[in-house]
Amino acid sequence: MTKVALIGASGQAGSRILQELSDRGHHVTAIARHPDKIAALPNVTAQRGDVADGGALAALLRGHDAVVSSVHFSVTDPAALIGAVRASGVQRYLVVGGAGSLEVAPGVRLIDSPDFPEAYRAEASAGAAFLDLLRGETELEWTFLSPSAMFVAGERTGVFRLGKDTLLTNDGGSSISFEDYAIALVDEIERPAHVRQRFTVGY
Repeated sequence: MTKVALIGASGQAGSRILQELSDRGHHVTAIARHPDKIAALPNVTAQRGDVADGGALAALLRGHDAVVSSVHFSVTDPAALIGAVRASGVQRYLVVGGAGSLEVAPGVRLIDSPDFPEAYRAEASAGAAFLDLLRGETELEWTFLSPSAMFVAGERTGVFRLGKDTLLTNDGGSSISFEDYAIALVDEIERPAHVRQRFTVGY
């Protein structure tokens, strides 16, 4: 079992990752601005934390085997968050990424496609910038896991595909449930296969 610090543990993706980690017997420090919204689960300790307070966050992260961040990119300072992880001394860092920076054709990102929804542009752009910053990071053993275009509540099926930098699609479009995404991310914690890489998961 592993000691994992999960930032954003009360969110849509974060709560499913928390459930998956708990179900597999990992010990989790679940961090959120409102810890009362964190589910009470076995081996889970809820803690109040704010990504805007780098010093306090680094102290919360210290002593864990891995850190996972599941936060909105558009309201986060990526340099400060990555800096807090680095300052904590934890080397393994996994990021809940976005689909916008995935390619839909050689050299063409989803965010650059003509029908990309304007409502998601700011978040997708910030996610792409976060990934660019990570790609220059040499101290941390980071992994950026991008979901498919439709990232929604659904079923935990355990049946999905993994890819690298290209958006995964099928006849029904491009999608992944929060529940199956959580499986792929916790698999990566348990059996690292994409260190200092981005990969993607979809149906």
